[in-house]
Amino acid sequence: MIVVAIIAVIVAIAIPNLLRAKVSANEAAARATLKAISNSLENYAVLNNVYPADTGDLIGSTPPYLNVDFFTGMHNGYTFSAILADYSYTVLASPVNANTGTTSFTIATGGVLTTP
Repeated sequence: MIVVAIIAVIVAIAIPNLLRAKVSANEAAARATLKAISNSLENYAVLNNVYPADTGDLIGSTPPYLNVDFFTGMHNGYTFSAILADYSYTVLASPVNANTGTTSFTIATGGVLTTP
């Protein structure tokens, strides 16, 4: 009985810490993904003198500016959306729910990463 009680206490302490670690890892991955997207947008603009009109231009090019389409579906607990114009962009990373992330992140023209 004492062994079971000790195990229960350890589990009660460990599970919340593991969940926080997962959320923290998802948030770090979202920030890294935003930086990769920003780099690909900046590279596109250097070669084309404007930012792409559509995120598909980043994936559909040969060679692609991005190898993964981050704008469809969920990636590491976050969804990504972009507002693109000829000379500016804003990309938003939003957590799917509180279990996957607690903070939204935005990166804008020039690679400026912010939290709203």
